[in-house]
Amino acid sequence: MPTTYTKTRKLVTMHGLIQLRLQIRRCENAQCPRFHQVCHPEEEGRWALPKQEFSFDVVLRVGQLRYREHRSCPEIFQQLRQEGVDLAERSVSNLLTQYDILLSLALDTLPERAAQLAAQGRAILAIDGLQPDVGHEVLWVVRDTLSGQVLCARSLLSSARAELQCLLADVTAALPVPVVAVVSDGQHSIRQAVAAALPGVPHQLCQFHYLKEAARPLWEADRHAKKELKKLVRGVRPLERVAEQRPGPTGEVALGYCAAVRSALTDDARAPLVFGGLRLHEQLSGIHASARRAAQKRGRPRKVKRLAGMLGRALSSTARWWPQVAQGAAWVQGASAILRNDEGLSADALMVRYRDWLAQMDSATECPDLPDTLRKALSHFVKVSASYGGDVFHCYRIAGLPRTNNALEQAFGSLRYHERRASGRKVASPSLVLSGSVRMPAALFTRTGTVTRDMLAAVPQDRWRATRADLERRRQARCQRHRFRKDPAHYLAGLEKLCDELNVLT
Repeated sequence: MPTTYTKTRKLVTMHGLIQLRLQIRRCENAQCPRFHQVCHPEEEGRWALPKQEFSFDVVLRVGQLRYREHRSCPEIFQQLRQEGVDLAERSVSNLLTQYDILLSLALDTLPERAAQLAAQGRAILAIDGLQPDVGHEVLWVVRDTLSGQVLCARSLLSSARAELQCLLADVTAALPVPVVAVVSDGQHSIRQAVAAALPGVPHQLCQFHYLKEAARPLWEADRHAKKELKKLVRGVRPLERVAEQRPGPTGEVALGYCAAVRSALTDDARAPLVFGGLRLHEQLSGIHASARRAAQKRGRPRKVKRLAGMLGRALSSTARWWPQVAQGAAWVQGASAILRNDEGLSADALMVRYRDWLAQMDSATECPDLPDTLRKALSHFVKVSASYGGDVFHCYRIAGLPRTNNALEQAFGSLRYHERRASGRKVASPSLVLSGSVRMPAALFTRTGTVTRDMLAAVPQDRWRATRADLERRRQARCQRHRFRKDPAHYLAGLEKLCDELNVLT
């Protein structure tokens, strides 16, 4: 095709402002299906995206500052200005979106990732969802546990079986290796989707989520007892105020005991294996015993004696709850010790041993001296164990299959943590789910892998346009929901007006 005309294009790069001189060509044959269609030089696409004023090296620098150095958008703006890049602060967020889209699309066709999957010869899938806002989209992520690669990230409005089944079918169809196992938290829709999309593939249910669900009544009883105990120890603050006004050895001892009590009160625990109330009771019992011994020594600090009396009254008032909480915690920790399988038993032998343990727990509920709260909690544990069945033991048969799905949840947690660190938000932002399908793969790969300008430039422009249009469509849907919440009457009136205009046109 002959050169029809030339044009110039200015780009902002990391080395300053440059100008490209482009030779524009188009076919002059009227019989050609591409008659008079404009063709730009291929080299132009290696510099920047169409109709963009920043080159790929600026886009790459923004992504590195965000995901490797965890800078906020104002900090990235200041850093780029110091490096000689002239741009507006608003442009930083736009460039970050371009980086997410380009890198996530580049990872789909990265030869190194495909070679890694082919070398391991199989794939073990982990699936989980992230939903910061109730009622909005859920970011579903499918990850290979062996290589750590994010195979798919997609925002879905529904968590129904059909949606997840299509998601798993798309992932398995794109994989060059077979799927030998799946691990998830045991959500009912995920179980059904895995059974339909991957029939016959072992589905490992997360042991952490299993124990957390099975021990929920025991955890609630422990939480209630802890709440009642903390109510009775709130008098430590007046003792601190008095001790602060009286410097000296006596005040220092009193402040030391008050600091120990405050540390015990603020020491949180995480379900299901660590019972926070039981640990608080043990710590306060130790502080109480030490304070009593100190109060009997020479000098007899009165504040320490008052503190010992307050702790003694609090412990005696809640004494009726702790024996059953401790007994229930022993049952749960015993079940966890069996599942940990320190002895290296086979899956069948471990299943027999665990069923014997559940049988003992079930027979313990028939004891007439057992408190009703503990009886109901143990019955709930046995019932939940029956619903999970043998799906928590696949990890002992298949090499590389993890016992829990915590690795994927930790990836979610890392993403939320760095988002809070960069944006200042206390909770995960809704935009994390809105653009999570491109942001999560880009963020995780940038921290561990090497991103080059050529990777971003090699993305086909039609795929980039389609992904950007899809993100914009979902952003507009969220904006419409926000407009309705802000002014429902005005929003509905606008829809009615639009209907009237359609009737006039038809």
